Amino acid sequence: MLLLSGTTDIPTAGTAVQIKNVPDHVRVLHVQAKPGNTGNIAFGDSAVLMTAGLTLKPGQWRTLAFGKGSIPLSNFYANAATNGDDIEWLAIVGE
Repeated sequence: MLLLSGTTDIPTAGTAVQIKNVPDHVRVLHVQAKPGNTGNIAFGDSAVLMTAGLTLKPGQWRTLAFGKGSIPLSNFYANAATNGDDIEWLAIVGE
């Protein structure tokens, strides 16, 4: 198992951004809308929209557990209501 973390910037509101382009399979993923954000963050797959996805208010977080890890980290994307907002993430990946 390996621990990966990062901050992903969403430069253009309404445009989904991949949080990390690695094929490692996720066991646990913790995501948080950066507390200093102006607007909400939507989290999901490559088609994530502000109206369709897990929505996080600034500072709000969620933890998602996937057992042995069946979903590649590269499948997760974030979108923002405001240009330049960020999502912070921490993932436990591997077999």
